[in-house]
Amino acid sequence: MNSKADADAAAAGSGVGVLDPLLDRNVRKFFIKRKDSDAGDAGRALEELRSSLHNELCTSEGAKRQQQRFCGPVVAMTFNFMVAVGIILVNKSVMGNIGFNFPIFLTLIHYFTAWVLMAIFKALSLLPVSPPSKTTPFSSIFALGAVMSFATGLANASLKHNSVGFYQMAKIAVTPTIVLAEFMLFKKRISLEKVLALVVVSLGVAVATVTDVEFNLYGFCIAVIWIIPSAINKILWSNLQQQSNWTALALMWKTTPITIFFLLPLMPLLDPPGVLSFNWDLRNSSAILISALLGFLLQWSGALALGATSATSHVVLGQFKTCVILLGGYVFFHSDPGSASICGAVTALCGMTVYTSLNLKEPVEKSRRKHLPKQTLPVSTKSLGEQTSEIDVHNKPANIA
Repeated sequence: MNSKADADAAAAGSGVGVLDPLLDRNVRKFFIKRKDSDAGDAGRALEELRSSLHNELCTSEGAKRQQQRFCGPVVAMTFNFMVAVGIILVNKSVMGNIGFNFPIFLTLIHYFTAWVLMAIFKALSLLPVSPPSKTTPFSSIFALGAVMSFATGLANASLKHNSVGFYQMAKIAVTPTIVLAEFMLFKKRISLEKVLALVVVSLGVAVATVTDVEFNLYGFCIAVIWIIPSAINKILWSNLQQQSNWTALALMWKTTPITIFFLLPLMPLLDPPGVLSFNWDLRNSSAILISALLGFLLQWSGALALGATSATSHVVLGQFKTCVILLGGYVFFHSDPGSASICGAVTALCGMTVYTSLNLKEPVEKSRRKHLPKQTLPVSTKSLGEQTSEIDVHNKPANIA
């Protein structure tokens, strides 16, 4: 008995010994497969992370999302307001104290400096990616660059040949021009409340600046010619950024060379001779360079504001700057613009407050409409009964006789 048990145990042991290589091979295969599966999961996770980072950093859609995330309407308009106030003071010093009376050439310096800075950004891979060329025709980019050169150049020329009051009066005419152009081009309508708010803003700015209006036939012609390209420029900037995946810097990079190209023939037509004989010493050159850097920031912040809001809101922001500067001079520097100007500025600020509140309510109302349940039409009692009986017949359980 013991020998038989020993034999059976030996046979079993020899059987297990025979199966040992097979078991080891299966176990090894299992762990190798498990290891390969873990490595595949890790590789897929890394690939998804790489794809996500590429979409956020190396595509126009991701760059647009980053711009919207970090630069909303409030940030963009505050940035634009601060830079605009700074460049007004610097340009007043450049054209007044220094005597650099070449507005088109100054604009050319601004855009050339902006182009050099963006070229440096592109070399350092800091410039946002542009959308594919097939999404935006070159004619739109070319039109925007050309219109921008006329809008900026004629604005500086109007500011030189007209008083500040008349310049602001011309800017008031940009608002109805934008509303009319957007309706004709894009069938865009605005509510009656917004129209009334814009009327109050325009009347307030007109009263605030009427004391500084000086008529000049040449300046008047330049101001009238400037109104249309200024309105179209704002509409195109806003539309391309909101309808396509353009960021502000990417669109600036594409349009700036075209703007420089059109500014060159405008310079001898609108600037007086003698730019080469100007005293380019260290003090004057430094002031012009500071103006150029602020000009780049102004263009960038203006593009951000147009992409985050609308062309009309950007015009209202410009009129807000005028009222704040006028009231700030009265409060802090004891200037005396007159009671009519002060009342007009306060009235314009009230209209701007109403217009801004209406703009802020629109997204809330749109989202509220989306989440409202759909209303159904009332049905008659007979049709309701027929519908109920029909549903009961079709939905009757199969196990009920």
